[in-house]
Amino acid sequence: MRFPTVLGKMKVSGVILAIPMLISCASAAVPIVIEIDNLATEDFQPQQVHISIGESNLDMVITWLTVNETPSSVVEFGTTDLSNSTLGSRKEFTDGGDEHRQMWIHRVTLKTLQPNTTYFYHCGSPLGWSEIFFFKTWKNGTDWPVSVAMYGDMGAVNAQSLSRLQEETQKGMYDAIIHVGDFAYDMDSDNARVGDEFMRQIQPIAAYVPYMTCPGNHEQKYNFSNYRARFSMPNYEDTESLFYSWNMGKAHFIAVNTEAYYYLQYGMKPLSRQYDWLINDLEEATKPEVRAVYPWIILFGHRPMYCSNNDHDDCTKVNCLTRVGLPLMHTYAMEEVLDKYGVDLAIWAHEHSYERLWPMYNFTVMNGSESKPYTNAKAPVHFTTGSAGCDENHDHFMPEQPYWSAFRAIDYGYTRLSVYNNTHLYWEQVSDDQNGKILDSVWLVRDRHVSYKKIRNEEL
Repeated sequence: MRFPTVLGKMKVSGVILAIPMLISCASAAVPIVIEIDNLATEDFQPQQVHISIGESNLDMVITWLTVNETPSSVVEFGTTDLSNSTLGSRKEFTDGGDEHRQMWIHRVTLKTLQPNTTYFYHCGSPLGWSEIFFFKTWKNGTDWPVSVAMYGDMGAVNAQSLSRLQEETQKGMYDAIIHVGDFAYDMDSDNARVGDEFMRQIQPIAAYVPYMTCPGNHEQKYNFSNYRARFSMPNYEDTESLFYSWNMGKAHFIAVNTEAYYYLQYGMKPLSRQYDWLINDLEEATKPEVRAVYPWIILFGHRPMYCSNNDHDDCTKVNCLTRVGLPLMHTYAMEEVLDKYGVDLAIWAHEHSYERLWPMYNFTVMNGSESKPYTNAKAPVHFTTGSAGCDENHDHFMPEQPYWSAFRAIDYGYTRLSVYNNTHLYWEQVSDDQNGKILDSVWLVRDRHVSYKKIRNEEL
């Protein structure tokens, strides 16, 4: 007897699937149709894995997402195997879009790790595990050169710098990555699916080195809910990763939320609270005994105080809000704070270009000297690095370069920054358009890290 092969059909959640079936019948075969409606699917697999530094430099926070809730949130890790295990927490996040998509954000903190040590890890639960990743903890103390990559404005589409950064990160070139606002374009788009895709794209970077962030204007939807839910910066339980600081090598890094100046529909409290925190943080960081250990203060936030781009962004205006504060009373002005506390370097994004300024305060250039402008400068130094690549492409410059602008480029790319010792800091701008060519490089030298006003008064 022949057993002819026929095609049966199965309907699963509205999709017709053809499957081979054996029918033991000598007569003409009759297709069998099996319909299963409303079949529920579940996804417990970890995705979008990324890490960040914790409350101390020997703590690492592992963050990931699952579509469905899992019975536990676990990281298994070790230096040669995965023999150690730490439990964490999970929290449901509901996107604000029309579909109100739900997902689960998991966080596990690995505490008191050994310095200068490579750890292997995976994350998940008994229902599903990620692949194995690794990271190397920072060296003990401060006497080691810090190397970071910095950029802003990288999207899920046209992320020109992504592949080079993935490669360089996995080769061990960086101790951390700093993303200066504007992710995915936008994280909330398509009911947060664009955010999911972007977080998957950066996993080959962010699962291997601390991926430190601050919010930009493209994160503002639903009161920055996707940003606040997805990232886990130091003290995130209190400030929701909007502003924070940490020490690395001889540098004190400060992240601020410039968007608090522009989205006042979410209230004044985010701005006033951040400003008070910033003053307190700088008061502590500039105590003589503290600054002797961490002499370099590097502040970053999304929107620049100055820019010469050919658009109508606030940084093209004399009374830029982040620089002079809110209108009329000029409250919460930041430029005078940078000057007062001797902040060495201010790094911004938002403009899809790279621009380095001369040392300046209140539109007055204050170079260290004519021949060495960045040696013992008399005012903070600013640069903008917002050209990592997104679907909005480049922001071009005004034809005439202002007197306070030292170098400009619209190539796609990113910044490499290194803090070498108490007195010397270096950065360079990498061009992705020109296959990794260095477009600009600067040594910033400060023999004394004190208030710029004090330095200027001494020269009177």
